[in-house]
Amino acid sequence: MSLDIQKIREDFPILKQQIYKRPLIYFDNAASTQKPLQVIDAIRHYYESDNCNIHRGVHYLSVKATEAYEEARREIRHFINAKSTHEIIFTKGTTESLNLVASSFGKKFVRSGDEVITTIMEHHSNFVPWQQMCLEREARLRVAGIDDQGRLNMEELEGMINEKTRMIALTHVSNVLGTINPVSEIIALAHRHDIPVLIDGAQGISHLPIDVQELDCDFYCFSGHKMYAPMGIGVLYGKEHWLDALPPYQMGGEMIREVFVDRTTFNDLPFKFEAGTPNVEGVAGLRSAVKYLQDLGMEEIADYENSLLQYATAKLALVKGIRIYGTSSQKASLISFLIGNIHPYDAGMVIDKMGIAVRTGHHCAQPLIDYLKIAGTIRASFAFYNTIEEIDELVKAVHRVREMFA
Repeated sequence: MSLDIQKIREDFPILKQQIYKRPLIYFDNAASTQKPLQVIDAIRHYYESDNCNIHRGVHYLSVKATEAYEEARREIRHFINAKSTHEIIFTKGTTESLNLVASSFGKKFVRSGDEVITTIMEHHSNFVPWQQMCLEREARLRVAGIDDQGRLNMEELEGMINEKTRMIALTHVSNVLGTINPVSEIIALAHRHDIPVLIDGAQGISHLPIDVQELDCDFYCFSGHKMYAPMGIGVLYGKEHWLDALPPYQMGGEMIREVFVDRTTFNDLPFKFEAGTPNVEGVAGLRSAVKYLQDLGMEEIADYENSLLQYATAKLALVKGIRIYGTSSQKASLISFLIGNIHPYDAGMVIDKMGIAVRTGHHCAQPLIDYLKIAGTIRASFAFYNTIEEIDELVKAVHRVREMFA
């Protein structure tokens, strides 16, 4: 089945607006995707019909809201093929999910002299929590590099594994390079040494079909707002035996079983990690977004977005002075580039005036940008509602930048 792009675009009201008297072209999808009417309607329906705190009431609205919330958990479990709903923890997003694991895992399993392996291409959210945990625990953070195409140096990573390694934490898809890491291979390698693997799936979840049982990852983290759902909601998937072993990350309501003056016992999974009033509206929106993606088909989405990537890469490569960062044959639909010696912020401002939203800067991946010895990049990231015609407009804008700064 091929996607009906024009029909899809009708679902996204924000794309209908004009920016500087030009139609909005939105190429900042790696930062946050736009929301279809189905998601917006789901949030409105929750507030109009179901609004209530969950799990804590016996009255009609509380029961109704709770049932909808837990049904969403079941649908997320199905979407990523987790073994149990106990393995689906709702969080604020990828960042909180990663911090939760780094903090709780470090507290329980990391001691002075131990090591954690990550990569130079990580988003700060999957770098700083491990860095700071290692500093606190007097452990060592080891960082695997990349080659000239932006591919992970697998030989280097494998050489870092030893008896002190407690965790390998890496991104599924680089938010700067677009590189799709060989996570299945890394997970199999790690498990041969009885080492768990955490995958930052923030950039993978909206572009690729995800099956956590097939991957056999120990943890997988993602955000709703990068997959057409609201901001402030996300998921931590963890294998049940690992989540059982980890201590709670936050204390408060719902995550307790019993509280006494001198001690507290904690709730079962998944509630042990869901302290306080949850983002119920966000879960409602996330549930709707998942259904929307499933209806389109993740394989169809991947195929179409790859066609956009190939077209944009070929067109931009023809522009004099263009340097593209991340040229692996295994890429998600984003391109990071520079135009000659023009600063990315200057270029981004000109491109914006032509109605095109791109992201500029270090993309919360400063160690990678320093590794590449550049100030930052211009990043155009594509979604299934983008078109070939929009890419043509981006190429025109890049030519306009060159002319202005010639």
